[in-house]
Amino acid sequence: MRFFNTEGPMDVAAHYAIPPLGRGALQEVLPRIRRGRYFVLHAPRQTGKTSALIALRDHLNGGAAGDFRCVSVNVEVAQVARDDVARGVRAILSRLALRARLLGDTYPEEHWLEILETSGPDDALGKLLADWCMASPTPLVLLVDEIDALVGDTLLSVLRQLRAGYEQRPAAFPHSVVLCGVRDIRDYRIRSTAGEIVAGGSPFNVAAKSVRLGDFTKQETRTLLEQHTEETGQQFSDGAVDTVWEQTQGQPWLVNALCAEACNESDTARSRPVTADDIHAAREELILSRRTHLDQLAHKLEEERVRRVVVPLLAGGEAAHNAHDLDYARDLGLLAADPPPRLANPIYQEVVPRELGYVLQDSLHEETAWHVDGSGRLNMDKLLRAFRVFYSEHAGHWLARFEDYREAAPQLILQAYLQRVVNGGGRIEREYGLGRGRTDLLVLWPRAEGQPSDLWERFVVECKVLRDSARKSVESIIERGVEQTLGYMEKCHAQEGHLVVIDHRAERAGPSGDETRREHRRDGGKVVVWVL
Repeated sequence: MRFFNTEGPMDVAAHYAIPPLGRGALQEVLPRIRRGRYFVLHAPRQTGKTSALIALRDHLNGGAAGDFRCVSVNVEVAQVARDDVARGVRAILSRLALRARLLGDTYPEEHWLEILETSGPDDALGKLLADWCMASPTPLVLLVDEIDALVGDTLLSVLRQLRAGYEQRPAAFPHSVVLCGVRDIRDYRIRSTAGEIVAGGSPFNVAAKSVRLGDFTKQETRTLLEQHTEETGQQFSDGAVDTVWEQTQGQPWLVNALCAEACNESDTARSRPVTADDIHAAREELILSRRTHLDQLAHKLEEERVRRVVVPLLAGGEAAHNAHDLDYARDLGLLAADPPPRLANPIYQEVVPRELGYVLQDSLHEETAWHVDGSGRLNMDKLLRAFRVFYSEHAGHWLARFEDYREAAPQLILQAYLQRVVNGGGRIEREYGLGRGRTDLLVLWPRAEGQPSDLWERFVVECKVLRDSARKSVESIIERGVEQTLGYMEKCHAQEGHLVVIDHRAERAGPSGDETRREHRRDGGKVVVWVL
């Protein structure tokens, strides 16, 4: 029986799968190969790159695309060599010989050691490819996976050897070469172990425009879920399908992981359909478990060029990054591929602030029961009163702990505090972005015990942070903030909203005492303003 795959390349016999060569951008690949192009195929981690290369290799070797021989080789094995070119090239040649032998071609295995000894590491790969192509009656297509795993001089040497042989193709060099990795080649910054740049620009400037492997479309996502229904008989409700798409935006690993978590493998569980609530519960379990894909994403938040993109997003401030930072964050899959800059999907929107505020959230001793009344209703007024006290007493300590994300620290502290309490039964949905000047949160809480689980109480929490650069008075900012909160309440169908204004100016001129909390009512909605 097939299943949702979250580990390693796809096997169509074992996994629910979207045929790789039918996916969007991959339809560009075969025409380029036929025309003898050298190019880059790139996509974020766990998007299906390796599965696509395997399918492409088998397609070309099957004769369906013309008279080619195709060999794919994963060069990640040479990553540890770093600037040791001899060690790195030796590992690549050995791996290439093995991959060729598995396809029934023993030429590389019979000659690579001799060529390495006579030509040296800076020419051995190029010499082997040239001799191999001249000895073969069939044009060679070379697929190089994990190319951007190589570092420093090893990467520089491999790329230059491929470029040097380009003019000899196809008689004495591969007809087409596809370099596959996370990043586009424009982002290959060749650095030594010490960190200095050892090559400016690209040492592989024969490459045609790159191809980016995108996420699943909405229809592809639906098709994947339908395969599970056909295999097991378990249905997905329309709301569940829509929720999978909304939460993942088609990111392949997330789609598979979310559905694998939601679809219990027992026959009893599969006798009922998967609902939207099941998908939301699966999302929470994925985030809390910090699965490998999400953990790798979180690790990238430590990089300076990622911080330059993420901090303004979280804080609602103006852009502090450059075009290269944006390209890098998009190549990682952290940002959506199309403008404006924004985190790629709601799950990443949840993971990023939770990861950054994890230590704070874990150290809080707030208990949900203190903020829930006898009927099971969440008392947001009581919760935010407690947060006001907490912030006044502990903000200095935690602002210092968020040194790398200091501009977004007040928002992160508020979200960590709310998350600690809401984890007792509800959830938080977040909206933030460049130039918004605010962070919008929607707190969802079950209405009351015994009522349908899809009936939620909805509380809007909007956060604004005033800094010395603020040119408007607190009153004018509150007035504008109340209008924005009411607008977000209408969008979210919420009856209660809270505007939290955190004044971090050197000379505070805002309200104090009883004026730190006030209510605004309009059209049946209530906005409570809190000034900290």
